Amino acid sequence: MSRDHHIGMIVPSSNLTMETELPRMLAAREQELPGDRFVFHSARARMQHVTPEQLRAMNAQAKRAAAELADARPDVVATACLVAIMAQGPGYHCTAEDDITTALRAEGSQAPVVSSAGALLSGIEALGVTRVALVTPYMEPLTKAVVAYLEDAGVEVVDSLSLQVPDNLAVARLDPADLREHHRRLDLSRAEALVLSACVQMPSLPAIQPVQDEIGLPVLSAATATTHRILTELGLEPRVPGAGAMLAG
Repeated sequence: MSRDHHIGMIVPSSNLTMETELPRMLAAREQELPGDRFVFHSARARMQHVTPEQLRAMNAQAKRAAAELADARPDVVATACLVAIMAQGPGYHCTAEDDITTALRAEGSQAPVVSSAGALLSGIEALGVTRVALVTPYMEPLTKAVVAYLEDAGVEVVDSLSLQVPDNLAVARLDPADLREHHRRLDLSRAEALVLSACVQMPSLPAIQPVQDEIGLPVLSAATATTHRILTELGLEPRVPGAGAMLAG
């Protein structure tokens, strides 16, 4: 007998990729493991440009978005914007997750909370690695904030590439096929894994498995890490076909 799992998502208003890649991954999982089905419910927080000011303003809307999602009684809630959290300083995902949890509990929802920032850290840990290279769509200062955040958590970033796209809708329109070339600009000689997209807005899913097959290292993204954490919180095997080593089951 199949069971529906309801996933609540707090997404930036200009985000297109979270609601594309996560459902695609879990639909692929349903084909292999048809006993579990996944239903998605989103609440939006305004953000158009990836600037520190707009990221802070978006974070301030998280409690309102969480209260709206609580009415749907989701089984898990994921908050999407990685850099909005990481730009607030090391460890902030714990504060953000706690604030959303408090808002959900106040509305009678017992759903666990996942952040893409926290999920990237737990995904790297699940792979058993401590040295990564990464690709971001951000301007250089925000990439440096992401690097500092990871390094504060004990993850060494051996190299990084900033694509320097400040408009969030433009980030969503980046061609994931280009990532099959971009990663070649990184020095992977000391890397144990590659974060092909350190952003849940930059599409990367079609490139994850091909790049992993090419470089022989585990390849993950903020989106695959968030999916891994969602499945783990639901008590399900973190398995999605063709989505990299972390989701190999």
